[in-house]
Amino acid sequence: MDKRERARVFRARLDDRMRSNGMSRSALARACGVDRSTIAQLLSEDEVRLPNAHLAAECASALGVSADWLLALTERSETAADLLATSFRVAEAERTPADAQIDEWHREAAGYKIRHVPATLPDILKTDAVIDFEYAAFLEKTPEQAGLAVRDKAEWLRRPGSDYEICVSRELVESLARGEGYWRGLPEAARREQIETMAASCRDLYPSLRLYLYDTKVVFSAPVTVFGTLLAVVYVGRFYMVFRETRQIRALTDHFDQLIRDSETDARSTAAVIEKML
Repeated sequence: MDKRERARVFRARLDDRMRSNGMSRSALARACGVDRSTIAQLLSEDEVRLPNAHLAAECASALGVSADWLLALTERSETAADLLATSFRVAEAERTPADAQIDEWHREAAGYKIRHVPATLPDILKTDAVIDFEYAAFLEKTPEQAGLAVRDKAEWLRRPGSDYEICVSRELVESLARGEGYWRGLPEAARREQIETMAASCRDLYPSLRLYLYDTKVVFSAPVTVFGTLLAVVYVGRFYMVFRETRQIRALTDHFDQLIRDSETDARSTAAVIEKML
């Protein structure tokens, strides 16, 4: 940007923020530790020089904006701390599908594509027996309450305009079929029912639901959900890491899309692949 143009933008933004904050030249001068004439000179249309870094920072701090914005280096007026607070936060996670926070995010993203990598299997595709198995040790909500919440969420898949892409670890589904690892102790009948339910959902709900199986030896993924272009959430156990900045959401979307590209089967074939695991 031309120096004269940058100086003009600085004056305009300084004056605009002073007006919106109801701050006089004298008040700004006191906040910045300078004479009133210095502020008057900054606002003069005849002035083509920019303030030094210290004065620009003092003005920005007094007005609650970023110095970069005042100096026309960015279009975002928020301070770095405010940007971080709005673009990223940590939210406490309940160990249950009946999580009010998840419901809120789904409602916020109504009409957007939802991309999801679950920690185990997608809650919305779990049978009652698997929910009982996973949540039997959870004290705050009974498996029956968790099951009711999952059935409510499953209705999202059948709403008009629903658009879900889900990536599940192939090894996790294979271990379910064999009753190994995480699934050890789950009866064979329950495991069979879960696999049949997943396969039927993949077949009956396509294309609103598209489920892919990725190989964790090829690419790894933490549990993550991308709610359209609005936000992305990474699950780390007790907490959700919530991202709202566009580049962060884009990066996690690219990660999810890479999982799909690395999947051995397309969504049309997933039902048949899962059934063969029986």
